[in-house]
Amino acid sequence: MNTRTASRGFSGGAFMRALQRWVYPVLGLSGADALPVRTAARGHVHSGRVHGIDQPLLWVALALAVWGLVMVYSASIALPDNPRFARYEHHHFLLRHAVSMCIALVTATVAFQVPMRVWEKLAPAVFLLALLLLVIVLVPFIGKGVNGARRWIPLGLLNFQPSELAKLAIVLYAASYMVRKMEVKENFLRAVWPMGVSVALVGVLLLAEPDMGAFLVIAVIAMGILFLGGVNARMFFLIALVLLVAFALMIALSDWRRERIFAYLDPWSEKHALGKGYQLSHALIAIGRGEIWGVGLGGSVEKLHWLPEAHTDFLLAVIGEEFGLIGVVLLIGLFMWLTRRILHIGRQAIALDRVFAGLVAQGVGIWIGFQAFINMGVNLGALPTKGLTLPLMSYGGSAILMNAIALALVLRIDHENRQLMQGGRS
Repeated sequence: MNTRTASRGFSGGAFMRALQRWVYPVLGLSGADALPVRTAARGHVHSGRVHGIDQPLLWVALALAVWGLVMVYSASIALPDNPRFARYEHHHFLLRHAVSMCIALVTATVAFQVPMRVWEKLAPAVFLLALLLLVIVLVPFIGKGVNGARRWIPLGLLNFQPSELAKLAIVLYAASYMVRKMEVKENFLRAVWPMGVSVALVGVLLLAEPDMGAFLVIAVIAMGILFLGGVNARMFFLIALVLLVAFALMIALSDWRRERIFAYLDPWSEKHALGKGYQLSHALIAIGRGEIWGVGLGGSVEKLHWLPEAHTDFLLAVIGEEFGLIGVVLLIGLFMWLTRRILHIGRQAIALDRVFAGLVAQGVGIWIGFQAFINMGVNLGALPTKGLTLPLMSYGGSAILMNAIALALVLRIDHENRQLMQGGRS
């Protein structure tokens, strides 16, 4: 297909090309490289053009981020009417989220420039930094407490959440660990036990905040990388069983966690409707109001001080109310495609004998896919209420920053894959 044909086939072609001319120089890419391509129909070789990064992945991620920015504004515009937020302007959360996105874009651009072999060397240091920050956030007068949880370190422009860095750190560390332990991956004590201790240490620090949701995501990331790295299936299921028992004990030994489970089972009861089941019941009301097509952008009623945390954990409920079933299905489809594409890039890297890079990409895919699944399940009433944001979309500077860096690493892995397939060096 030549340029003229492509322009006719896509009405926004000129606009997209203009955006590419701006984005690619920022990423330090030429945009395309020559690659010999064999045409099956004629059996001859001609010169084709292969872009330096995965364009669909980039545009889907940007689309989700921009959609999230719009929805954060929609979900938070009425918050200043609440006495708790009376000193804020109506665009306060929009501006802060936009600033966070700009910081994330710049940081992700820098992260993209770093080769994966350097990230492999930095993995233990990043993990130790995450552990240090998880300790610091628990120190009085340093960590910021909100609603009984101490999870944030104030840094001026944003409140940094060490648990978000811990997710990226466990991706890098677990991938590096599996590469180093590849020869003994069939031995439980030598291959799995040290990694289990590392995850348990992170878990203890996270539960002290408390942040069980982040610990759940980190445990699943570590398990997924161990499994994809070739750990014996029997050992994998043993680890899964141990984690299930551990989470069951956490719930059984915690009164408020048990109460949350009971509220999830019957959120409409008189006991729970105004207590632990309040958020879930109003999220379901919001999604129910949206029906098929939604009430229209900005038309949500539940965001008007009925649904708590509408711009963070329950952003999907506002999307369901304003865009209806169509919007929710579209969003789920985008996250499914994004996760599948990231996992494919990881498999491609492993096929090119780049095990660390491949496991990192697959770890990021597990992270984004699983966290999106949990957030959507909570909003739809399919899972107990848990404080996890919707990746790339919910309000939160730390989450946006770490999501952007993680996707920058995936794009870097794909870029190096393409270089290798063209006969170059990563």
